[in-house]
Amino acid sequence: MEYLGYVLIVGGLVFFWISGLGLIRMPDFFTRMHAGTKATTLGSLLTLLGAACLEPLWAPKLLILALFILLTNPLSASVLARAAYRSGTDTVAMTHDARAERDAPAPSPDPDPSNTSEAKA
Repeated sequence: MEYLGYVLIVGGLVFFWISGLGLIRMPDFFTRMHAGTKATTLGSLLTLLGAACLEPLWAPKLLILALFILLTNPLSASVLARAAYRSGTDTVAMTHDARAERDAPAPSPDPDPSNTSEAKA
């Protein structure tokens, strides 16, 4: 049980690190918020679960903390994102939209070979 606790804590620390990296690397407020809340929620839960494996007597208190985190992190992120959107926070324009390129109709071939730009000149 002790090794499982350490593995879970290390997993939580990895998610915290990924969250910090996402906060640095993401281009705008909304994607940073996404990286900051999703990964830290999972990192917190893994860390608390690991601590519960190491100290089983703390499990009821850690469960209450985990429930509090599960209820407040998504809610606070949603409220902050909504406030930022309503206040007109700048977003980064998408530079490459692969889906739009994929869904765009393919150019139809011209059936008349004499209708080229060289023939018109």
